[in-house]
Amino acid sequence: MQYRKDKKGNSLSVLGYGCMRFTRQRGGIDLDKAEAEVMAAIEGGVNYLDTAYIYPGSEAAVGEILHRNQCRGRVYLATKLPHYMIRSIEGVERTFCEQLRRLKTEHIDYYLMHMLTDTATWEKLKKRGIEDWIHKKLKCGQIRNIGFSYHGNTEMFKQLVDAYDWDFCQIQYNYMDETSQAGVEGLRYAHAKGLPVIVMEPLRGGRLVDLLPESAKELFRKNTQGRTAAELAFKWLYDQPEVTCVLSGMDSLKTVEQNLKTAAEALPGCMTDLDRKLLEQVKKEIEKYVKIGCTGCGYCMPCPSGVDIPGTFRCYNAMYTEGKKSGRRDYMQCTAMRQNPSSASQCIQCGKCETHCPQHLEIRKGLKTAAGELETLSYRFVKGAVRLLKLY
Repeated sequence: MQYRKDKKGNSLSVLGYGCMRFTRQRGGIDLDKAEAEVMAAIEGGVNYLDTAYIYPGSEAAVGEILHRNQCRGRVYLATKLPHYMIRSIEGVERTFCEQLRRLKTEHIDYYLMHMLTDTATWEKLKKRGIEDWIHKKLKCGQIRNIGFSYHGNTEMFKQLVDAYDWDFCQIQYNYMDETSQAGVEGLRYAHAKGLPVIVMEPLRGGRLVDLLPESAKELFRKNTQGRTAAELAFKWLYDQPEVTCVLSGMDSLKTVEQNLKTAAEALPGCMTDLDRKLLEQVKKEIEKYVKIGCTGCGYCMPCPSGVDIPGTFRCYNAMYTEGKKSGRRDYMQCTAMRQNPSSASQCIQCGKCETHCPQHLEIRKGLKTAAGELETLSYRFVKGAVRLLKLY
């Protein structure tokens, strides 16, 4: 196992255990199976476990596994505050105490504001007293590091990085999100500010393995190095020194073993020329299914009406490269579940974006088409509920 340092000098395993995808059975998580997988990872050198309040049964399962095996001291625990469910600082305290009980611990090593989507949401939390609460928890040691997880565009991510003296951050990042979400620009920006970056969705929920086009799968079957789709995706991340830890939602001992093997060689510069050539070929096969040729450059931004144009097109394309459910879910996270929504339907057809697009895309037409497919009845319901209940 390779390790990389965080802001305070702690050595984090480059492979982290994402605890959202434990195998479920009737009645909840299959605890014995999860225990075998988690302990195999810990014995293999994994020392970073990531869970969240809203992952059903996950915090309690992690707490029980660590308690059974008396190994709390061998790992760093990360979990997240569901601030969008809480109306007061008293509610924050109650939730945090509940998390400590679930996890059977006296402190959280890495505590995140879960899905902090924009600076407006952070300002709202500040008005409720979150900064003072964080300071007290850091001072007494109940929280050791404070950070945030993020889904959204690069510019807003950079603003959030600068909004507080964070200890770390967590972003969605993989070879298909290089120029979207926080992207490589956001990754390097956070790193330059001294922030460790925890990466989630390295395989986009397994879709960069299971839902690859058949032509891309054939490239892996034929490659002479014997690379697998998962191995190449992880190596692409490990190759970048700005990446501190990569989370994987491992749900089998075989997956744990494969990921440990890849992590053993996870040094910056681990990608070979043949690896890079293969990855470019795979990306080209995926991009054949892309509907709108947006490169995510951002020259069309900012939109006067607040539309996240690159984000919309990324999610619209994902509907056809990964599946409609995947694209729509990402779109909901990135545009509806935030203080200031950025939906494609907000477009007023002003055309300003098209005058700056290097690809000369028909952006207005594309946004109208994308809105028709992405903004389903359930999307509109969630967006309305967020506004009505002021969840963000």
